[in-house]
Amino acid sequence: MMRQVIKPQLQFGQVDISKMQFCSKSRDDIPQILRGLQYIYITKPLREEIFALLEKYIAPQVSKNTGRPGMELWKILVMGVLRLDLNWDYDHLLCQVNHYDQIREMLGHSDAFDKHEYQLQTLKDNVSLLTPELLEKINEVVVKGGHDLVKKKEDEVLRGRCDSFVVETNVHYPTDINLLFDAMRKVVALTAYLCERHKRTEWRQHKHHTRELKQCMRRVQQSRRRKKTNEVAEAKQERKITRAYREYLSLAQSLLNKAQATYPELENLATATTDLVTLEQITIFMNHAVRQMNQTERRVLKGEEIPHEEKVFSLFEPHTEWISKGKAGVPQELGLRVCILEDQYQFILHHRVMEKETDDAVAIPMIEISQKKFPTLKSVSFDKGFHSKNNQTELSKQLDLLAMPRKGKLSEAAKQHEHAEGFRKARKKHSAVESAIHALEVHGLDRCPDRGIDGFKRYVALAVVARNIQRIGAILQKQAQRKLLKEKNKAKKYCASDGTFKLAA
Repeated sequence: MMRQVIKPQLQFGQVDISKMQFCSKSRDDIPQILRGLQYIYITKPLREEIFALLEKYIAPQVSKNTGRPGMELWKILVMGVLRLDLNWDYDHLLCQVNHYDQIREMLGHSDAFDKHEYQLQTLKDNVSLLTPELLEKINEVVVKGGHDLVKKKEDEVLRGRCDSFVVETNVHYPTDINLLFDAMRKVVALTAYLCERHKRTEWRQHKHHTRELKQCMRRVQQSRRRKKTNEVAEAKQERKITRAYREYLSLAQSLLNKAQATYPELENLATATTDLVTLEQITIFMNHAVRQMNQTERRVLKGEEIPHEEKVFSLFEPHTEWISKGKAGVPQELGLRVCILEDQYQFILHHRVMEKETDDAVAIPMIEISQKKFPTLKSVSFDKGFHSKNNQTELSKQLDLLAMPRKGKLSEAAKQHEHAEGFRKARKKHSAVESAIHALEVHGLDRCPDRGIDGFKRYVALAVVARNIQRIGAILQKQAQRKLLKEKNKAKKYCASDGTFKLAA
């Protein structure tokens, strides 16, 4: 397949991206993000650097000159940025790229002659080609372009503020019984699929088995909902709950035994790659089912407490963590922490997806990587959650100003340090990072719909890039608004002046 960054020759009726006009009075996000994309395209150093990155990281082995034409790399970046910044799913994105005129102009289509329409799977396949590594490098280029736009001096100190928040994964609330049901329904469905593929009839009633298992699960759920009025009723209900659990576990075990008996026969019949992949998936879900039955029996029937590290919170998104940050009204969140570092110009310099990491473990790596990209970063503020003795010592060597409050009772030296003018100013401005977090969450980073840890990291990285590009668009829009206001005031001033002229004597 042949891939180009962008078609070098304009088509009949196509509008040059540099000539696109946007409404400066619009309060919608679309004109801002399109302005930001336009700025990248018309700024030659930015465009050349980003185009080079796209060519290097997206299918570098593919010929640029021969083969069936594939989607241009510029279009992939535009679609990914639009999807994340505007919090669209792929269906909404498909509708917009096929029917929204200015978006089609940004993609290089002309309304008069180009009636090309995209397909849903085409968007999914191409946007997923963007990798977290590529997006981090693009983000660095975008931020530097934003700094040039705001006329940041080369030696001007960057002042950062660092904080973390939770991005939820697309999972349901986990319980022992619904996780067991998830595992068993996949075992039954996948085993039945392979049996049907190889003309075997052992699992022809697989849908009935799944319904029967679900009914047992519902009986367990309903048995736990009834109120306890006295000791006799409580004992009766406990016996009923135990009986419902035993029936559920017994049915699940019988279905698992049947699937395990069928597995060797299917293994002998497997020839195609798809068969081997399906068998591997069956093995994974069988292991999940065994673990869930074991944990359910230990917790309900034997009264044991399951250690947190043994628990799994999603079978389909195994990277999901149970996070309790102590927020009012939010007892727990299911997802992963993401740490961001924002500068005084509201650009996100760097981010980190925290897999089984706490705030204090990422403070030093965040600063080290950010300073490699932006050497003038010399002042950073943190919350108390990032404090540790080692962090205080190491970061004080790397930064001119470290605003990281200590926990517990302060020594006299610590009090003097935290009451210094620079420390207090940095702490007062630190809360502005919550605005950046809220903006990311509003623009798509509240819940990740993409699958797997790789999809999660790509989704987060793309959200950061999209946010920074929109920030560039917002700056350009304000500049355009100020220019319009200046011209309007100039016209008013001219109209108010005395327009009479005296003849020369």
